[in-house]
Amino acid sequence: MRTLLVTAAFAAATVVAAPALVLAPLVLAPSVMAQGAPQTVQLMKVDVLKISTGYRASKVIGSSVVNEAGDTVGKVDEIIVGPDGKAPFVVLSVGGFLGMGDKLVALPYEQMKTDGKKIVLPGATKESLKALPEFKYAS
Repeated sequence: MRTLLVTAAFAAATVVAAPALVLAPLVLAPSVMAQGAPQTVQLMKVDVLKISTGYRASKVIGSSVVNEAGDTVGKVDEIIVGPDGKAPFVVLSVGGFLGMGDKLVALPYEQMKTDGKKIVLPGATKESLKALPEFKYAS
């Protein structure tokens, strides 16, 4: 019985002490664990009401794109944020039928306009979009 109590006490002490041993270096020497200079993040206030009336990428992707005449000229395949993190681009799927034979082209998102629930690309035709260089996703 005495062996059972000693074993149980040792097991309980190990369970209680183990987390303390793992956390001790973090509490006692945080500078040892740091890598390089401390990081800072600058936050900026935004107008959340204005942003909430915008368009979510998940809702734009898959939407048809029309010209001023209402002719469908393509479909939004993807929205990509540029390497500078500022300018988004839209990848359009043009031509083809049911995803077969289509061509992907990339345009600055700012060229697109919204007209209610429609996405309008002023001055675009299927032919003018097909004439653009083909876009290919990086691996």
